[in-house]
Amino acid sequence: MQQQAQRVLETPRAAGLAGVVFALLLAAAIVLMRLGIPEGAESVTAQGFTDSGRRGAVRAALALVPFAGVFFLWFVGAVRAHIGAGEDKFLATVFLGSGLVFTATLFGAAAAAGAVLAVTHPAGATPALSSWDFGRHFAYTLMTEYATRMAAVFACSMSVIGHRLGILPRRLSVLGLLTALTLLFAASEVPWAELVFPAWSLLLSVHIIRATGGARSRTAANP
Repeated sequence: MQQQAQRVLETPRAAGLAGVVFALLLAAAIVLMRLGIPEGAESVTAQGFTDSGRRGAVRAALALVPFAGVFFLWFVGAVRAHIGAGEDKFLATVFLGSGLVFTATLFGAAAAAGAVLAVTHPAGATPALSSWDFGRHFAYTLMTEYATRMAAVFACSMSVIGHRLGILPRRLSVLGLLTALTLLFAASEVPWAELVFPAWSLLLSVHIIRATGGARSRTAANP
């Protein structure tokens, strides 16, 4: 009995820790990618990408993305293990599916950005304009049009599940729904709007860790 209680407490704590690491890694990757491959008039000619600082920012972002994806999958798995038998099968399927598609699309966007980096000569020569435009727009389309939509579905389904099962406070569920709306309708038009997803994930993870700490204290006081 004590071992079962210990597993119940450890699972959400693992989810919280994985979620914190994921949120920080994804936020850092987004910031570095935005700085390395900017949108707008300054990036149309690809002249700015000959700068070693921008190439270094993109390389750093690409190095962070795989680890962000791994911790995100760990976060999804640990959360599903915690809510377990009490979850709605329809919402659980949407939750899991959106998480998997988000991870795949995130990796696709990183691969596209890596292709943009690969067409730059090691000496710093400017890439061909056609290759630059295709790679840059492909990477941003995957991130802002597809990955963010899947992140919106993930945040929405998690918020609904958390509210129905009572494992999330009302304000955090509402914030999750607002995050989903922002990702659905604003991420493709407003630069940097995709950062709301790692911000919400960080808040969710911190709540899970704090709630786990409270539950652990109550269990220790009442074995």
